[in-house]
Amino acid sequence: MPTFKYIGRDANGSQVTGTIEADNSAVVAEQLSRKRIIPISIESEKKATAAVGANNIDIGDLLGFNQVSLDDLIVFCRQMYALVKSGVPILRAINGMAESSTSVKLKSALIDISAQLEGGFPLSTAMHKHPKLFTPLFVSLVHVGENTGNLDDAFLKLAGYFEREQETRKRIKTALRYPSFVLIALVAALVILNIFVIPTFANMFSRLGADLPWATKMLIASSNFFLNYWPHMLIASVVGFFSLRHYLKTSAGMYFWDKRKLKLPVVGGVIERSILSRFAHSFAIILRAGVPMTTGLTLVADAVDNTYMRDKIVSMRANIESGESLLRAAVTSTLFTPLVLQMIAVGEETGRVDELLAEVGDYYEREVDYELSTLTARIEPIMIAIVAGMVLILALGIFTPMWDMMSAFQGK
Repeated sequence: MPTFKYIGRDANGSQVTGTIEADNSAVVAEQLSRKRIIPISIESEKKATAAVGANNIDIGDLLGFNQVSLDDLIVFCRQMYALVKSGVPILRAINGMAESSTSVKLKSALIDISAQLEGGFPLSTAMHKHPKLFTPLFVSLVHVGENTGNLDDAFLKLAGYFEREQETRKRIKTALRYPSFVLIALVAALVILNIFVIPTFANMFSRLGADLPWATKMLIASSNFFLNYWPHMLIASVVGFFSLRHYLKTSAGMYFWDKRKLKLPVVGGVIERSILSRFAHSFAIILRAGVPMTTGLTLVADAVDNTYMRDKIVSMRANIESGESLLRAAVTSTLFTPLVLQMIAVGEETGRVDELLAEVGDYYEREVDYELSTLTARIEPIMIAIVAGMVLILALGIFTPMWDMMSAFQGK
């Protein structure tokens, strides 16, 4: 008898998984219904294993050619909102989106979703089979929209969420463009100096037999090391890059980096506020959709895209499940400022937690805007100090011995 792997939600809205031996998927669905479990996904273990294997050898995914951008998701949500609101059947809307999609991965997923819809599965269940494309937050909002008859509103909320996320990313990239360009220019200048400039002066100083100062000796030693060991440095850099990349993909490495980047000088605060803004907005959307608070925290924990923050949010859920209020759980998490905690307290007292969380998200967005507007001004002194230090070392290392030689010639 074949074995089927299922994913569903129990009476409390929590996600449950497991395996059942049955003749077909219909029998599995019937058994789950008796247990008061709503099935989200039912598939044979052999098919699931084959699908995982196929995903693992997808060359396009490995090279990054098949990635779905936020632009694609925004267009998809906006068009689905317009089509559903106009009364177009879901199957016809999905087929139309599949034909017009410019993303290969999104088009492939929509074709599979269309086939699932024709087989009788709801839209949220079909989307759940593509977790790399549709996050748990996405699927949950669609699921709630299906059950409440507000599917168009669910897609509108998702479109607004993705647009806000895209705008934040653009602002961060714009703010980091200048310091990134300066760092690249500094690295290029160091390479050119070590390969072409310093060796020329080193040969001239060695022929004259002058007594060189410490700065000049340091520059010559640095240049010689670079010229003699650049293949080893290149290999070490490549090995180090891939080793670091592999480590950051592990659970321990990802947690370490996610925690440390929140404490980075200058940019750490921007990253933290951006994540908290994403948490507040997504949590507000979940609560407005009618999802229970504990289930919503589980979904939002995955949406923040930071393992350190996710553990904090999961601990908030555990505290609420043990009987504490949202305010006490937020205080225990140490994630929020006193002003934000006051807003959460007001939301609980008035029964408008979703509205106050939206205000919290807007508050953090304004904080991010201010931090980004002053980011360049705060980084500029650091860059100027680095460039000034390089110029000082070059001046001491190259021009000091030249001045000494000119003084010696004039004395003769």
